[in-house]
Amino acid sequence: MGKHLVQRVALAVPLILLVSFMTFAIMRLLPGDPALAALGGQAASPEAVDELRNELGLDKPFYVQYADFLMGAVQGDFGRSLRTGTRVTEEIRTTLPATAKLAASGLAVAVLIGVPLGVVAALKRNTVVDWFAVLLSTLGISVPTFWLGLALISLFSFRWGLLPAGGGEGWRTLVLPAVTLGTGGAAIIARMTRSSLVEVLRQDYILTARAKGLGDRIVVGRHALRNALIPVLTTVGLQVGARADIVTLDTTHPSLAGRRGDAVIDGWIFAASAGAVDCVWAGGNKVVEGGHHRLRQQAREKFSAAIRRLVA
Repeated sequence: MGKHLVQRVALAVPLILLVSFMTFAIMRLLPGDPALAALGGQAASPEAVDELRNELGLDKPFYVQYADFLMGAVQGDFGRSLRTGTRVTEEIRTTLPATAKLAASGLAVAVLIGVPLGVVAALKRNTVVDWFAVLLSTLGISVPTFWLGLALISLFSFRWGLLPAGGGEGWRTLVLPAVTLGTGGAAIIARMTRSSLVEVLRQDYILTARAKGLGDRIVVGRHALRNALIPVLTTVGLQVGARADIVTLDTTHPSLAGRRGDAVIDGWIFAASAGAVDCVWAGGNKVVEGGHHRLRQQAREKFSAAIRRLVA
């Protein structure tokens, strides 16, 4: 086991290097000048642009830039954010707790819904219950996350007023984003649980246990489910990375509260509204220093008004 683990870690090193090199190269091949964009576009003077390019090391050859990046990454130094001026490690440190909490909540929802649903579907195979469970899992995989989030907000926040649509304190603010993030994972886990348990229930040792007179609860809970959960655990492990990716995509947006450490609903649900609006305004050079909070508030107000019109 230890040898296998060492081999896997050793194989991961060149893979990480390859991915980092490709990402670094793609970013350098994209059109545009980061120094020019950081200084406000064409309005910046050539002297200021050259000075910033020299400060950021953008005037060095590509291979030198990549070598500097690797040396800094090994030491835990990923440079500074062009937008805020703070170190990237500090941004990660302040954002990571909220991101981890939201990802863990979504994973918990996925497991708590997916495993029981898959077990019931396997035990009631080829019945209406099984077909209904398969239908739910198919819908869970098919429905886009952003659409589900907006639908839950329109119903539970604006129409019924049961749960908050924003904020970062208390368990109630975690319900809607956790359900939204966990629905897709629950569908995948349910399908895997059903498939694995159906296969295990056909094994000879299960038939032997039933022949000995053991009840269904003991046969399923003590013998079948334990073996059936082995591939399910692998699926759950993959879902850990998937949930973290989704949360990171949303909570690391500059306009979201995730970078302040309180990314719950406010850290993902406005990714489709305030995020898009902020990106458009930023592309038009309308985001100025000190005005970002006002723009974000305007985006939220417009989004809330649009949702209210939809549910009215």
